[in-house]
Amino acid sequence: MVILIKVLQLILSLSILVIIHEFGHFAAAKIFKTRVEKFYLFFNPWFSIFKFNYKGTEYGMGWLPLGGYVKIAGMVDESMDKEQLKKPPQAWEFRSKPAWQRLIIMLGGVSMNVVLAIVIYVGLLAAFGEEYLPTKEVNKYGVTVDTLAREMGFKNGDKILYIGGKYVDDFQKIPYEIVINEVHTATVVRHFDTIQIHFPEGSLRKLIRQKKLEFLSPRIPFVAGKFTKQSVAEAAGLRVGDTILGLNGKTDKYFFEFRTEIQKHKNQLISLLAKRGNDTLQIPIQLGKSGWLGVHPEGNMNDFFHFKQKSYTLIQAVPAGFVRTWAGIGNYLKQLKLMFSPEIQAYKNVGGFIAIGNIFPAVWHWESFWRLTAFLSIMLAILNILPIPALDGGHVLFLLYEIIARRKPSDKFLENAQIVGMVILLALVILVNGNDIIKLFTH
Repeated sequence: MVILIKVLQLILSLSILVIIHEFGHFAAAKIFKTRVEKFYLFFNPWFSIFKFNYKGTEYGMGWLPLGGYVKIAGMVDESMDKEQLKKPPQAWEFRSKPAWQRLIIMLGGVSMNVVLAIVIYVGLLAAFGEEYLPTKEVNKYGVTVDTLAREMGFKNGDKILYIGGKYVDDFQKIPYEIVINEVHTATVVRHFDTIQIHFPEGSLRKLIRQKKLEFLSPRIPFVAGKFTKQSVAEAAGLRVGDTILGLNGKTDKYFFEFRTEIQKHKNQLISLLAKRGNDTLQIPIQLGKSGWLGVHPEGNMNDFFHFKQKSYTLIQAVPAGFVRTWAGIGNYLKQLKLMFSPEIQAYKNVGGFIAIGNIFPAVWHWESFWRLTAFLSIMLAILNILPIPALDGGHVLFLLYEIIARRKPSDKFLENAQIVGMVILLALVILVNGNDIIKLFTH
């Protein structure tokens, strides 16, 4: 059921993105009175799920959910329709239009994806506002670190001041900030001393491969909230509301640190230090083979930290939506740059449809769905504008050449470039989806 929900969200999101993208080309072509022969959601080799004709354009839905297309008359595209190009140019064909009009037609899809992202962000900000956990709130108790964070030089209790000399207000964006800007230092407060941490070589590569969310986690006091069935702690006398301070004379009053420490004492008799009101208690507990007390911590993050919340009116959300989209474009360009970083080797972690599908939540949540769709819309826009033949960016490159050089590349050159571009795209598809398949069997 979880896989089905993820797949349905992926298909719906891609369908929206493809329709909007192709509509951009379609609308621009119609504005300049250029004939659009086909408008398809998904590809239709051999047959279509359905199709119909309306005012000279065939609309349909293919069976292969890898994108979609519009077929514009007189244009060298992935259909490789050479027969039409052998005939004399007609006034309603793409090749007969001025270069500046053809340029606008080719930029129509990318432009619509950017517009879609803006519209989604405006709607999300107006409907939900934004909420995040400020780093200064986490610094009340400091952080809990996992194995990788410890290797990088962080320690439990560190209070984050700067990442690469920059203050990161949103605590959850710290790992992203480290990777996306290739940061190699952090400044923390540790036991009242200000310390600069220098990350060892290879840390960023490990971080980008990190699958767990506990790289740096907010520390919270361990207050007993409820007990599991057959809880050894409850049987020994611990009560709801007691604050756990440590065990065997060692202070571990924070939940994640205590959870790690107690796993070292499986099948052992421990002395649990706890506080009840004004009294400090020593409670002997015989742990079982699991090493767990059978205690859930009280409350959640909202009980210990003040999350920053901001609401937007529709008028306020419009400029904020533009800013969010622009930041998203800049961040994705930085992610692409990491593909060529010898230290990070991000090309080993790119993913295809399986990876994209897995970013959707296991339950249908509309806010998350639209946030991810906005991100994918930005991603689709940037990837499509790359100067690779067969992509919109390849056509744009040749059109810019035509405008500057005042001469058009030959149809034969454009055909060969289209073939080369399709080979490059096929290789990229094999790379990213091959990574997905390898991960299925190695993780």
